[in-house]
Amino acid sequence: MKSSGGTTCAKAIQIFEEKTGQSHALTVDLNAGATAVEAEEVKLICMLPPIEKMDNSLNTLTACRHLSLSTNCIEKMINLPNLKNLQILSLARNQIKRISGLEEVGQTLRELWLSYNQIERLDGLQPCVKLEVLYMSNNRVKGWEEVEKLAALPTIVNVLFKGNPFYEAVVRKVLGRIVLQHLARRRVVGIGRDLTLFIGRACVAALGLLLLRMMSARKCSGGYRS
Repeated sequence: MKSSGGTTCAKAIQIFEEKTGQSHALTVDLNAGATAVEAEEVKLICMLPPIEKMDNSLNTLTACRHLSLSTNCIEKMINLPNLKNLQILSLARNQIKRISGLEEVGQTLRELWLSYNQIERLDGLQPCVKLEVLYMSNNRVKGWEEVEKLAALPTIVNVLFKGNPFYEAVVRKVLGRIVLQHLARRRVVGIGRDLTLFIGRACVAALGLLLLRMMSARKCSGGYRS
């Protein structure tokens, strides 16, 4: 049975305010003496017990540019209409299954951190017209058709998909080709540390290039079509 005794967002904000009033607080350089309403960076990370739901108390953070709710047990994203200045939203290491609630922050959001969740599809990113960075490692994205949706984002330049099913499948294919090519060129039988490192770097580079080419081609042809 799922626990219903998680930390509320209102309580987490209160704890944040108490911490930023202390000289050793991690965010003291940005938020010293500030209330959460005035803070530009708000970290509600790894609460005990964990936050289970985003709620309307987050809309009091009107000055926030960087909001982090990572390492909790949040299942659903919500709209944040009062966060007019939000540029970075971190919800990594939660239990989110679907990207949603970005309509009100899409005009300002530049970075979205969603690694280590349970997301299968990339629907819901359309409002993020200024998004530059998307961290989506270790989710459940299975097909390239989902990645193709990123072509509709005009400013996206940095993506991370390592640990998703589609990524691992592509890496295996690319890795096989690289190993065969390298062994043929070097005429070696074993795979040592240097070769393993070379393969790893080449794999990442090849997949990155493939992503960039795919998104560029989609943009030239008019973007993603549903």
